[in-house]
Amino acid sequence: MTNRTPPPPHVIVIGNGMVGHRLVEQLRAQADVHTLRVTVVSEEPRLAYDRVHLSSHFDDPRPDLALATEAGYTESGVEVVYGKAEHVDLAARTVTVDGRTLPYDAAVFATGSIPFVPPLPGRFAKGVFVYRTLDDLDAIREAAAHATTGVVIGGGLLGLEAAGALRKLGLDTHVVEFAPHLMPAQLDAEGGATLRRTIEAMGIGVHVSKATTELTWNAAGRVSSLAFADGTTLETDLLVFSAGIRPRDDLARASGLDVGERGGIRIDDTGRTSDPHVYAVGECALHDGRIYGLVAPGYQMAKVTATNVLRELGVLSGEPAHFRGADLSTKLKLLGVEVGSFGDAKGVTPGSRSVSLSDNVRGTYSKVVLSPDGKAVLGGLLVGDTARYSDLLDLTLSGTPLTVPPETLIVPPLPGGAALPASADALICSCENVRTSAICSAIEGGARDVATLKKCTSAGTGCGGCVPSLHGLLQTELRRLGETVTNHVCEHYAYSRQELFDVIRVKGHTTWDEVLAAHGTGLGCEVCKPAVASILASLHNELIVKPQHAPLQDTNDAFLANIQKNGTYSVMPRVPGGEITAEGLIAIGAVAKKFGLYCKITGGQRIDLLGAHRDDLPAIWEDLIAAGFESGHAYGKSLRTVKSCVGSTWCRYGVQDSTSLAVRLELRYRGLRSPHKLKSGVSGCTRECAEARSKDFGIIATEKGWNVYVGGNGGVTPKHAVLLAGDLSEDEVVTLLDRYLMFYVRTADRLQRTSTWLENLDGGLEYLKSVIMDDRLGLCAELEAEMARHVASYEDEWAAAVNDPSIRARFRTFVNSDARDDGVQWVDERGQIRPADYPQLTPLPMAGGDD
Repeated sequence: MTNRTPPPPHVIVIGNGMVGHRLVEQLRAQADVHTLRVTVVSEEPRLAYDRVHLSSHFDDPRPDLALATEAGYTESGVEVVYGKAEHVDLAARTVTVDGRTLPYDAAVFATGSIPFVPPLPGRFAKGVFVYRTLDDLDAIREAAAHATTGVVIGGGLLGLEAAGALRKLGLDTHVVEFAPHLMPAQLDAEGGATLRRTIEAMGIGVHVSKATTELTWNAAGRVSSLAFADGTTLETDLLVFSAGIRPRDDLARASGLDVGERGGIRIDDTGRTSDPHVYAVGECALHDGRIYGLVAPGYQMAKVTATNVLRELGVLSGEPAHFRGADLSTKLKLLGVEVGSFGDAKGVTPGSRSVSLSDNVRGTYSKVVLSPDGKAVLGGLLVGDTARYSDLLDLTLSGTPLTVPPETLIVPPLPGGAALPASADALICSCENVRTSAICSAIEGGARDVATLKKCTSAGTGCGGCVPSLHGLLQTELRRLGETVTNHVCEHYAYSRQELFDVIRVKGHTTWDEVLAAHGTGLGCEVCKPAVASILASLHNELIVKPQHAPLQDTNDAFLANIQKNGTYSVMPRVPGGEITAEGLIAIGAVAKKFGLYCKITGGQRIDLLGAHRDDLPAIWEDLIAAGFESGHAYGKSLRTVKSCVGSTWCRYGVQDSTSLAVRLELRYRGLRSPHKLKSGVSGCTRECAEARSKDFGIIATEKGWNVYVGGNGGVTPKHAVLLAGDLSEDEVVTLLDRYLMFYVRTADRLQRTSTWLENLDGGLEYLKSVIMDDRLGLCAELEAEMARHVASYEDEWAAAVNDPSIRARFRTFVNSDARDDGVQWVDERGQIRPADYPQLTPLPMAGGDD
């Protein structure tokens, strides 16, 4: 008689959104293919993708939002069944998908939610959409090409995301909200008003306290206007409903599972439904009378449910896990505006008190809710500036008694002012609720890099904003443990980037060979070569593609252009301050047409020409240089752009000539090689249309002159720049920025943005002021002289390259032939078709962009 091994228990996950995918990851992390069989039912024709960043689907290039792939699922033993689950037989333990019956030992509903569409007359007209899936967004994009005005009904989180998307598509955008203020679920009236003022300053119409009663449509059946209960109307030719969600519980309801009176599949603390073999997670689940509409609570449910499913099936032993509810604190960036809400944000706790600050100059609103005795933080709101979010959230969650006056928690700190009280076990990662103790335990257990810490603790695997804190804590803890901590550039140089910069500067080295022979070992690598190349360029400003420098450059600098993912390159001429003549526009258009290039207006007020063949780069630049253009350095770790509004020349609110100052600064600092790319903005008034405070250095006009802000940038964790000095003349601005930029170039680590550099600078902003304003180190004259040398030695890289036959030869595909590379694939994008000159090139979707 043959003994057969019983098949492993089978789990079916119905739904493959973000929470459903996290559940699969949790199951697979604790049970391999031999102990558990997992099947995922995906109704969409694609696997899980990042809905939190759904609006980035409208970016150009479109990012890859996929969280899962079929290859990845197959490798981990997960079967995918595409189709709609039609029936669940609780008695037989089967799920029917498009006529196919699948048996299960345990099933998990992860069906999510559906958008709520009010039963308004006209809701089925053409041009009416919801904002939920990638297919929805593709349909909106297609319709927007034939529309001029877009309206979003719903001023909550997703509604404002949708409004931002319509704005990206070039529509005149409006938001309609039934409540008296925006984001009523998260903000109070003053916070909503602050947010409204900022959004209206962007040119988006905001209509609150509006009850939509009817949609009208034209003869073609397309939506044409909204009618409101107060008798007013609003015209539109594209409408997006974002008026809330409803749990998708129809399948569970039909199968006989208990659901709430207002919807949602009832679950207990273990994630189990009214059937002992069926569970539910995410937005379809009703726990303790509440539906959670955020992804973080869904992830917590997934973790708990996975453990309990495996216990039920005998794969795991031990005590059951429990979901006790979730903190609904959240920090986001909507339409470029930072918003944070944490704890009891609206002060509903009996006897609670609050302290708030509304700054209409900076466009910020801060509020903390305190316990009745005023000694503990219960919650709060932040609009416009969330720099203190993590600290305030930690105070709320830990209950740490206040040792400072509560108003100091929200008032910007003065020099020498009191700091926020530190928690003994500070929250490092709010996405995964990971604290200092967990990180330190992982380090003591052997984790020696950030990648290992992520794997051990899950910290940094959500939004990624805590990664710099992870790195800093790792360094601190290793020192505490007595281990040697170095910040050497790489194994070939026993120096930090700052030390190597000083050595090269003092010794006067001008080539890689000199530096390596005097201070390095081995042959160098892909880390130290570009780092040394950048230092040499910063110090001597020589052409980076000279024979002695060219082998050190990375792919972009090697060919003075950004390589795209299909093997073509981008070309971006400099347009100082975004100011360009009609002749300049025509010249760029002529070049694009001649060489069949895709045109894209960038966020830095320039025109990006994508799809260039490497062989064509010198010829393209010859034409651009003849028209008066020069390299925009979009490929380099250097100054990219100085963005500008139209200032007092045109704008009725402008108080200074922002365009002229932006042009002056961009022409002064062009070509300055630095540890990381640099961007700037100059705004002609406090309405901040150039977004100067999101830049590495920004200038904002006042009635008396200019305010200078430093240390802001985008990236994983966007930072607002902080005020360095106020009411300066133009010449004073230039002098201060000369010192600031050269001090950054001297002292920053490799690939360190100015925001991180300033945060890590011992003494922070006050130390920076003492060095470049009070001349504490006696360096100011030297820093100014270094910038003067840079300005005097500037040479347009592309002008030098096209005039040097030996450099031009580097761009040929073949050393012994002028033939083109037929393997390179061309770009067709939304009707911008390649010319007939290139019949051999196959069109491909556009690749990555520049700035």
